[in-house]
Amino acid sequence: MAGLAAAHRLLQRGARVTVLEASDRVGGKLLPGEIAGVRVDLGAESMLARRPEAVGLAREAGLGDRLQPPATATAALWTRGALRPMPKGHVMGVPGTAAALAGVVSEEGLARIGRDAELPRTEIGDDVAVGEYVAARLGREVVDRLVEPLLGGVYAGDAYRISMRSAVPQLFEAARTHPSLTEAVRAIQGRTAAAPQAAGPVFAGLEGGIGTLPPAVAGTVRARGGEILLGTPVTELRRTAPGTWRITAGGRVLTADAVIVAVPAPAAASLLRAEAPAAAAELAAVEYASMALITLAYRRADAAALPGGSGFLVPPVDGRTIKAATFASRKWGWIDREDPDLVVLRTSVGRHGETEVLGRDDAALVAVSRHDIEQATGLSAAPVATRVTRWTDGLPQYPVGHHARVARVRDHVAKLPGLAVCGAAYDGVGIPATIASAHAAVDQLLGDPAGVEELTAHPVRSLDGGAGE
Repeated sequence: MAGLAAAHRLLQRGARVTVLEASDRVGGKLLPGEIAGVRVDLGAESMLARRPEAVGLAREAGLGDRLQPPATATAALWTRGALRPMPKGHVMGVPGTAAALAGVVSEEGLARIGRDAELPRTEIGDDVAVGEYVAARLGREVVDRLVEPLLGGVYAGDAYRISMRSAVPQLFEAARTHPSLTEAVRAIQGRTAAAPQAAGPVFAGLEGGIGTLPPAVAGTVRARGGEILLGTPVTELRRTAPGTWRITAGGRVLTADAVIVAVPAPAAASLLRAEAPAAAAELAAVEYASMALITLAYRRADAAALPGGSGFLVPPVDGRTIKAATFASRKWGWIDREDPDLVVLRTSVGRHGETEVLGRDDAALVAVSRHDIEQATGLSAAPVATRVTRWTDGLPQYPVGHHARVARVRDHVAKLPGLAVCGAAYDGVGIPATIASAHAAVDQLLGDPAGVEELTAHPVRSLDGGAGE
């Protein structure tokens, strides 16, 4: 998606563009599919609507009339043996008051939250792990019961390792300037409520699925004269002279006066090793998490046990296998309309460092998903169709110090005129953040500093997956 977004922006600025795509399709983690004849997403299934980049690109690609908010945004937590309403009044699980988490954390945990204002101010420094900082201020229960499932849903990572500066930058900045964490959260909530865009939906989808966005953007790129070569992996990138790059791809050699490397960090490291070895070394150290999405279709008559809402998150502390479930037919009106006699669900499994569960075959992943769904909701009927989609090394991890690593990569790359990098490994894993990084890469190449500042104009919030996916 980053490569397509960069190509689209370059063409708007009058450049000639060739997109080299290693696979046989465009779109990366945005993958359209179907189950039991109903169109569904097999990758990311929603995008933040309160950032302009993704919805803006969708409109520019001719999809403006297909943008839709979720039919319901009411989600739950499956914790302590029951489905409980998702608490309100928090920032990525961090509450502004103890009352916000009543029913999710214990009485002892609520009392611990209430003592935050009595604690001496905590100096954060240049960065800190979200879980480590929140646990020190509010107790581990807050992290384990709410922060962990929310952050784990976005990054498939460990809240006690994830960088607060990179993953929740607005909380990081507020915590540096307020004496207590709960006061910092209340300050963020006040600013959010006063923002002009606060009245609109937080998330948006597309009729037919978010997976329809990449082909639409690709169509626009081609219509404007851009070339997209599928099944053309780049194997070598060399600078032959100032302002000239030689690209070896798919058995052919191309030349260009500028190159944007919009691939995952390991592939970028391989391509940059010859010309930017220091940047390559930094990128080679970026870790990734793998996950799988299990899509299940049920007869509506068999799914009467499902509760209301869009789905639920699962704290890993409860020992369940799935980490989230989305009731797709409830969440997206277009799925429900495509076949009113079907109910489509999907679950997600896999976090950073988990290898055992993802080593199971598809049938086993379907079985464990059905087991957990039944335990949570009472739905015991057999699905009429199932699909398992594996995303090996699908999500880059943002540990403490990630922002500094990204800055070093960009500093090294900037020493080579006509070279830029972008993608999910840098400024956020969500669709808008990825597109913003592509725009910044283009603006860097074209010498537009105002465009580069776009990355900091909109704080990164990467909750693109709805109910934790």
